Amino acid sequence: MREEERELARRRLDKELRYYRLADREKHPTEQLLRRVRQVLGLRSAEVARAVGVNRSVLFRLEGSEARGTISLRAMSRVAQAMNCKVIYAVIPSDGTTLEEMADRRKWKKLLGVEEDSGQ
Repeated sequence: MREEERELARRRLDKELRYYRLADREKHPTEQLLRRVRQVLGLRSAEVARAVGVNRSVLFRLEGSEARGTISLRAMSRVAQAMNCKVIYAVIPSDGTTLEEMADRRKWKKLLGVEEDSGQ
């Protein structure tokens, strides 16, 4: 990918990811999201489990694995679909900046010969 294309792609992604960066300002924006969505929609666990094709205990395990961060995107999507919802995820800079700012910082560090940190 050429640099001009990369810059244009970064700008587009930054625009698309704006609301995810805003959501990240919340303390726990997606904590126990499946369970919370099910509850606010007034859906019974048995109803959702039946739509997913599992029993209630499996649904509770899936909700628990989502809370622990161990659920797969496929499983999360299946539960969301059973609630007539969908999963949309994002990858954003952990420091709240834009991809453009992150790329500029990397470029300046490279030009100045400053070592990159691992970001961990």
